[in-house]
Amino acid sequence: MVQLTAGICARLHAATPDDHEVFSGPHTVQFLSIKKVNSGNAGALDRFRIIVSDGINFLQAMLATQLNGMVNDGTIGKHTVAVIEKLTCNYVQDKKLYIILALRVLETATEKIGDPKAFETSDSAPPNMVTTPAQITPKPSAASSSSSKPPMRQHPSNAPVTAKSGRGSIFPIEGLSPYQNNWTIKARVTQKSEIKTWSNAKGEGKLFSATLMDDTGEIRATGFNLAVDELYPKLEEGKVYYISKARVNLAKKKFSNLSNDYELNLERTTEVEECLDTINLPVIKYNFVPLGGLEDLPKDSTCDVIAIVKEVAPLGEILSKQQNRKLIKREITLVDQSGYSVRLTLWGKQAEQYNNEEESPVIAFKGVRVGDFGGRSLSMISTSTMAVNPDLEECFKLRGWYDSMGAGQSFQAQSNTGSNGAASGFKREEIRSLAEVKDSQLGQQDKVEYFSVRATIMHIKSDNICYPACPTIGCNKKVIDVGGNWRCEKCDKSFEAPEYRYLISLAVADYSGQAWLQGFNDVGLAVFGMSANDLIQIKENNADKFNVILQQANCKTFNFSCRAKQDEYNGTTRTRFGISSICALDFKAEAMRLRDLLHSEWGR
Repeated sequence: MVQLTAGICARLHAATPDDHEVFSGPHTVQFLSIKKVNSGNAGALDRFRIIVSDGINFLQAMLATQLNGMVNDGTIGKHTVAVIEKLTCNYVQDKKLYIILALRVLETATEKIGDPKAFETSDSAPPNMVTTPAQITPKPSAASSSSSKPPMRQHPSNAPVTAKSGRGSIFPIEGLSPYQNNWTIKARVTQKSEIKTWSNAKGEGKLFSATLMDDTGEIRATGFNLAVDELYPKLEEGKVYYISKARVNLAKKKFSNLSNDYELNLERTTEVEECLDTINLPVIKYNFVPLGGLEDLPKDSTCDVIAIVKEVAPLGEILSKQQNRKLIKREITLVDQSGYSVRLTLWGKQAEQYNNEEESPVIAFKGVRVGDFGGRSLSMISTSTMAVNPDLEECFKLRGWYDSMGAGQSFQAQSNTGSNGAASGFKREEIRSLAEVKDSQLGQQDKVEYFSVRATIMHIKSDNICYPACPTIGCNKKVIDVGGNWRCEKCDKSFEAPEYRYLISLAVADYSGQAWLQGFNDVGLAVFGMSANDLIQIKENNADKFNVILQQANCKTFNFSCRAKQDEYNGTTRTRFGISSICALDFKAEAMRLRDLLHSEWGR
């Protein structure tokens, strides 16, 4: 049986907030119960209260929200024995509130270890302690509600975790709520936006935003008008600051993808002081997703990736129809050890200032948005950050892999910008019938789902079978006929003639049913055996021959790798099946598959 750290609950119960040794662990404990705490706000993140035991005593603690997944997936539960590697302490209503920041599971016992007792109720807060109501409460009671008595306004020298005489208590970001007013956070600026201006019927103004983080979480901070003049020059990305006297509001999720239910409104009187400490500083935390796993993420979600920059495209411009202005962009191609590559788009100043001189750097991206146009792609957004050659273990491993073998490796593209190995996505052992695909409702769970199918072409739509595309390699955008010349808005160039590319819609069938599949240029090349340029010339010069080619393509059978995704068109929601790859039948491989099936458990 695992030995619990005897007496740790008593040490925590008697500890002062600046007792870093007891709060930095490690401590082996048992969880007697885990209970969800209702925050009272619709859409708020779940909070979990844990009863922690050392076999002698027990006390209550809260689980940091970034660890909620351990409860949801059953990693921790009743009687779990774990090592608490880090926790923090806050004072709420004269009581200590412990927040578990990091833990490691050892085992799950069948019963309670020892005979732990509760501590006698006493005032655990130091004398003259600054206390404020909080939205997170370790125990529901009338005394801990938002209608409790006003907070004390004293400023003693022995306030908890005070870095400088006169500064308020250092609060964890996760513990902030609108019901607190005398707090200070110690946070790192991970991202700072440009100054934006607006002008409307109500007047003119300006604003900026920043993302702040500590060991417990992240929060968005926004300053307007006079606060911009006062605070924008003070805050620098990457530095750590003591910040106080800002207003805590409910977060406007429309403008932020952070998981925090609250945000800070920076005011002219907000105090910002750079932290010059060299220890106990917040470190940026990543949750990296391999490039090969991007297909499992839903469209418009955000994720963290770390990868090698294999290719860098030149600066380009696009015309934003929504904002009616030109946007500067740069596309880079990322690769990693999963064997996949993906296209990531930088915008604005990030695109302009990207250092193209360094060859194949390692870059860690935090909070990039996942797109699904033409396959999986990534894009920087206003709250995204990037760190070039960061001091991370993942960076050193990636650098070593690429220098030793990755540089000469070929990669499967997540973005379908051309023919990248037609049969690469087809999985013969996972083939499904069209009826199974529809009955399983693939693509209807707000995420892209993939499947393999063998089907026969029954009909090809002849209208809009191809489109005039930009001849520039890697562009493929539609061009417009302007006075006899074909203009590409993306490349800002005109051409004498376009390069036609397939945009094909197929009705296919198997023994179980029929479905419509959509494909791009590589699909048309496989089906017709000629380029779209050749086919469009035949259509313009000899309509009968064009129709014969379409008829000859019918009744051909292919192996398809497809993606299913739900979209909305003219107010109607539908599921579309796009072709990721297409390949002709390999009869030898099909026969070998049938042979293996006969010798399997199913065949016996």
